Amino acid sequence: MEQPDRVERIQQEWARERPDVDVTPQGVIGRLHRLAQALTVELEAVYAAHGLVEIDFDILCTLRRAGAPYARRPADLARSTMVTTGGISKRLDRLQAQGLVERSKPTQGDGRATQVRLTAEGRRRIDAAFTDHMANERRLLDQLSSAEQESIERALRAWLSHHEPPLG
Repeated sequence: MEQPDRVERIQQEWARERPDVDVTPQGVIGRLHRLAQALTVELEAVYAAHGLVEIDFDILCTLRRAGAPYARRPADLARSTMVTTGGISKRLDRLQAQGLVERSKPTQGDGRATQVRLTAEGRRRIDAAFTDHMANERRLLDQLSSAEQESIERALRAWLSHHEPPLG
């Protein structure tokens, strides 16, 4: 018989203390939460190896995915990364100071026309970081069988569809 994991132990304790409350949702939600925390640690180690934090990685990836000339407006970056425009501005200042991005001059005094573009060093850095990131994700997923991976992906896609608006 398998030993109970931490979540199961918590469920058992709650079931004992509050038998009137259905604690079965903790089996999924609790494990997803714990797994997300553990995976975040694993992912952040790769970002750090490239001198980045998660939001920097997300911004640089968003620019890289744009294709040549690897530029987007700050508002588009904010939407893509789910960070406020103020938060993006601070991150862009830092990335610009590191020589990873540059901002174009606004046209006709309209700051909204500003474009953020990857520099050659920014492209080199994100290409290397992304390659290592995907290898890390493969390593993490390979802890499961192909069938388990496919099953989890289907279930998460279905569940997430209830919480995110469709692409439009």
